Amino acid sequence: MKYYIGLDVGTSGLKAMLINEKEIVGVVSREYPLSFPNPGWAEQNPDDWYEAALSAIGELVSGRDASAVRAISFSGQMHGLVMLGEDDRVLRPAILWNDGRSVREVDYLNNEKGRDFLLDNTGNIAFAGFTAPKLLWVKNNEPEIFALAKKICLPKDYVAYKLSGVFATDVSDAAGTLYFDTQKRNWSQPMLDILGIDEGMLPRVYESSEAVGCLRPGLARELGLGEDVKIVIGAGDNAASAIGTSTLGSGECNISLGTSGTVFVCSDSYNCDRENAIHSFCSANGKYHYLACTLTAASSQKWWIEDILRAGYGEDVSAYIGRCGVMFLPYLMGERSPVNDTAVRGLFTNLSMNTSREEMTLAVLEGVAFSLRQNIEIIKSLGVDIKKSKVCGGGAKNRLWLRILADALGIKLEIPALEHGGVLGACILAALGDGNDVSAAFGEVSGTVEPDPSLKEYYDAKYEKYLKLYPLAKEMAI
Repeated sequence: MKYYIGLDVGTSGLKAMLINEKEIVGVVSREYPLSFPNPGWAEQNPDDWYEAALSAIGELVSGRDASAVRAISFSGQMHGLVMLGEDDRVLRPAILWNDGRSVREVDYLNNEKGRDFLLDNTGNIAFAGFTAPKLLWVKNNEPEIFALAKKICLPKDYVAYKLSGVFATDVSDAAGTLYFDTQKRNWSQPMLDILGIDEGMLPRVYESSEAVGCLRPGLARELGLGEDVKIVIGAGDNAASAIGTSTLGSGECNISLGTSGTVFVCSDSYNCDRENAIHSFCSANGKYHYLACTLTAASSQKWWIEDILRAGYGEDVSAYIGRCGVMFLPYLMGERSPVNDTAVRGLFTNLSMNTSREEMTLAVLEGVAFSLRQNIEIIKSLGVDIKKSKVCGGGAKNRLWLRILADALGIKLEIPALEHGGVLGACILAALGDGNDVSAAFGEVSGTVEPDPSLKEYYDAKYEKYLKLYPLAKEMAI
């Protein structure tokens, strides 16, 4: 029996999984701190990720035949900036994906360098979450740190480097830096020139299932593992989740209803969205994908139910489906896709003295569904045929919401039997890097939700009205 380990380097903690060729054997997690030194900033200590990884691996293999572990791979939070100096010393805390300090740098890249330049050289426009604006921020605000930098990498790749001694990244994670040419699958020299960095400072780029080296001999002995354990570079969290949910073919879609909501759509060929804010990234299976992110998905529901109502949904929200005029724009923290607007905020419309708690709750659930639909419609306009979607994340446990989502999108939803996303994808990538394709054992669907044809007219009409809310909200933003 062969074992494979996946490590998911998340924002709030690390999740680790051990599988064999047929089933999940164990899952453990470790939490670590997240700091907010200034409003809108988010940072972490990279060594917390590494220590969490060592601890989690040790627990996973404890009491098992550790000599059967063949490979370790990774999923990780994307876009984070890790800067190393001489002797691989961490120069400053990592600046994370949800850090918004680089607004001026984003404006410089999108408007002075220009969207067309960025799209031609990377396939994407600039967002505050991406790595390149963070790097420019350090260059502009911490020049002494910038001058000391010898290596620049992403969160999961720092852990892989510490485990293997090989400085590497994969195409899916690199595509989220904004200094990677997504179409050509290599670093973008025009972007490196703008940033003032040399390719020698960056990790070598691999496909996600490639083994880049082996576990350091000293660590192997410390953990009780063999010195021939392969280190497989893995993928960014969304690309790894697509592997974990078997979202692999062109037009296949995975929707994640987490704190934020993401739409991941596979494509056999490269294309980029030149009009909106949809990302074009490399996939973990040698292909490409579109990625769209709405910042407040399940967090919109949490805000409404826990912070505002401080109670449950109400008596029967579903009774109002098909006859509710209340609408909600879920831009509580600004929005990423498809508008890339950090200043806009959410709103309710069509309230009256007769409006009920249930109608407003339904509007929140529908508003997130419409936000996801808007991104899907844009991706479909790029020539991708989307007929169904997997759905995962904490919000997917809400069957009412899944019913609303299927009806609002007009497509069938499939619920994966195993709700592990990125960390399971990392395990599968570890096996692939060892020459063993185990994906068929983990891709089952536990249920489906079909759209109700009788609600198509209602949701189509309400969606058209939803599209008018953002221009209104933008005009009203303070």
